[in-house]
Amino acid sequence: MDLAEFPAMSRGDLRAMRTAIDGAFRDFTRAYGDTLESLFHPVQQLLIFIENLLIDTPWIIVLIALAGSIWVLGRNWKIVVGSVIALCLIGYFGMWEDTMRTIAMVTVCTMIAVAIGIPMGILMARSDRANAIVTPVLDMMQTMPSFVYLIPVVMIFGLGKVPGVIAVVIYAVPPVIRLTNLGIRQVAADMLEAAAAFGSSSWQTLKDVQMPLALPTIMAGVNQTIMMSLAMVVVASMIGVRGLGQPVLQAINNQYFTLGVMNGLAIVAIAIIFDRSTQAYGKRLQKHLEIVHG
Repeated sequence: MDLAEFPAMSRGDLRAMRTAIDGAFRDFTRAYGDTLESLFHPVQQLLIFIENLLIDTPWIIVLIALAGSIWVLGRNWKIVVGSVIALCLIGYFGMWEDTMRTIAMVTVCTMIAVAIGIPMGILMARSDRANAIVTPVLDMMQTMPSFVYLIPVVMIFGLGKVPGVIAVVIYAVPPVIRLTNLGIRQVAADMLEAAAAFGSSSWQTLKDVQMPLALPTIMAGVNQTIMMSLAMVVVASMIGVRGLGQPVLQAINNQYFTLGVMNGLAIVAIAIIFDRSTQAYGKRLQKHLEIVHG
């Protein structure tokens, strides 16, 4: 078939369609932008609170608190010592405040992603119809270029923290949804039959059997969500999100090699800390469940 004969929309019609869609979206943002912004005001306040708490608290207290949290998750001294050394180096090279802003952003985004992702994953696991509907949406979310997420949120909310949080959550939520769905679906049928034989309701089976057995897989999803949130930090800096991403963006624009590498390594260090901690916690859950069940 000759490509010249392919039935394509004319350039004029295509331009008219784009103009109509863009105009409708602008009208929507003007009409409902303030309402949507007020809905996300609590998220902004939470992010500001965590940022101020991490930045205004003396660094030694924050360091001890972070080390304690890492120990509670992983119960591994090697991870704790490595994390403390990495955080001390970050502070020594003057990146402490930006790092705290990044940790606050990742914490809030992960909390929101988990709050959305786990219920959605449960729904997909319990309904094949919901699974068939949501899976293509997740495919689109994971393949869409990350920069595209910035366009609608900036048009609605402008520059700042809230659009950054929304863009990061949209980019990072698919793994926790997928792996929650997978973990619940992988629970052995004989476990479900045993629960039914004991007279457990559907909710009791989910709460007492499926969720505990799926927790290691769900934690793997949370781990991937955290990693993707950190990966989105540099992109979100383009719309005014402060943290380690802004110096990297500045280094790209001005060709500052050292500035870019140092802040990039700080992001890598934070990613490794989160990754090792959550992986260790997932392994602890797995061992505990193996002992309990057998």
